[in-house]
Amino acid sequence: MLLEYDILRHDQSNRIFPAPRGHPLQQRTCPYPHRSRPKYFYFDMFIRMVMKRFGVVLAFLLMVSPMVSPVGAQDKALAPTPPMGWNSWDAYGATINESQFRANTVVLAAQLKEFGWQYVVIDEGWYLQNPENVSMPEALRYTLNLRGQYEPAPNRFPSSASGGGFKPLSDVVHDDGLRFGIHILRGIPKKTVLANTRIGNTSYRASAAADTSDTCSWNPDNFGVKANAAGQAWYDALMKQYASWGVDYIKVDCIGHPYKSAEIRMIHKAIEQSGRPMVLSLSPGPTPLEHATEVAKNAQMWRISDDVWDHWDKDPEMPWSQSIKGQFPILAQWAEHVRPGSWPDADMLPIGQLRPNPGEGKPRNSRLTQEEQRAMITLWAIARSPLFIGGNLTQMDDALTSLLTNQAVIDMARYSTNSTMSTTDGDLVTWTSQSIKADKRYLAIFNLGDTPMHVDKTFAEYGYIDRAQYKVRDLWQRKELGALNSFQVDLPPHGSVVYSLHD
Repeated sequence: MLLEYDILRHDQSNRIFPAPRGHPLQQRTCPYPHRSRPKYFYFDMFIRMVMKRFGVVLAFLLMVSPMVSPVGAQDKALAPTPPMGWNSWDAYGATINESQFRANTVVLAAQLKEFGWQYVVIDEGWYLQNPENVSMPEALRYTLNLRGQYEPAPNRFPSSASGGGFKPLSDVVHDDGLRFGIHILRGIPKKTVLANTRIGNTSYRASAAADTSDTCSWNPDNFGVKANAAGQAWYDALMKQYASWGVDYIKVDCIGHPYKSAEIRMIHKAIEQSGRPMVLSLSPGPTPLEHATEVAKNAQMWRISDDVWDHWDKDPEMPWSQSIKGQFPILAQWAEHVRPGSWPDADMLPIGQLRPNPGEGKPRNSRLTQEEQRAMITLWAIARSPLFIGGNLTQMDDALTSLLTNQAVIDMARYSTNSTMSTTDGDLVTWTSQSIKADKRYLAIFNLGDTPMHVDKTFAEYGYIDRAQYKVRDLWQRKELGALNSFQVDLPPHGSVVYSLHD
């Protein structure tokens, strides 16, 4: 009963009541209609005239306020720049526990937060008491409350044992100056449907919300949710639960591909009604490009490809997985849809130590070379993809720290615009963008090939023709190169360089 009581208590605290109707300033008839005017009559008339005009202005503002402050505007405030943080999947898979999560959070807060990294996300399976048995679904032990909603497994997240869900853990994250995120699978737990649990404070039952013909092809936990009143009630109650936990970021899985339009809209609406702003991330990809407008209205970020792992080219042992090289044309297709609050997501960065229990494959150091890791971060940054580190931060070495704390590269990711893949010439690919303030231009050069490449170009060849020369800085080398109108660079296989050009 404790868990049920906690959720009821939080539902009440998050309820938003409408403002009382009617204008607070009522028109009054003058009690002195005749010529005999009392003392202060003109002053009173003046005050009433002012208040009447104020009332007209106020009424106008109330009328137009829905046009200037809808949830869409609030959504954009959630992610005005590409979200940056750490996600547990690449290093821990479904097995992460509270102490491991806290250890990574401490490192991010101490070493990376000042550079813009702020989200820490617990990925899939936090409600499983025995996640090591994911290959045997029939043996899995789930943690649910009396309302049929998943709760953190207390044997893995002991701070949740008192019935507060992830609230104690999110409080610690917030005290560190960070933002807390979780992964969920779209839908309604099968066990909840079997028990036909009542949904929240409504009269609906789980069976009315569940689409038992719809399941995720790679995760057996849930049924899909019908696009009806019961389905909306389910997601409303779920998002209120997460709001009560202090969640700032929700990654919803098995919803971007195949693309589940109705459930995306229902989740978006439920977040609106939860009383707490929460960034909505959709996974996996590829999200269909023809749904770009709709997905941007309902989520802050969405995956544009299948899972990206640590291989530059296609891996024949993982044919479903997207390669780093394969992201160049995909990001180019989505470039025109990048804007504040709407971020096509190229997936997590599988860099550093992918251990102790990565979501795919054996524990390992990332198979990407240093050049490939730098090229990947350069591409993600200039294309303005969200940036989420996948490696184990407690084992971060100096080389990785240097990649993740380059302020100039991070500023390019956060504060640039007009990103585009400007040229392709065989294995030579270039991307360009400019700073929001228009005081810098960016030029990234990539060698996608397997042999070294010498590049000798003028800046005019990339459309930079408004100056005879530019002051050029190599962002990765953190070095000023002087006033130039051209550049020469030798790129190793899978290598890259990125310059800023300024007056």
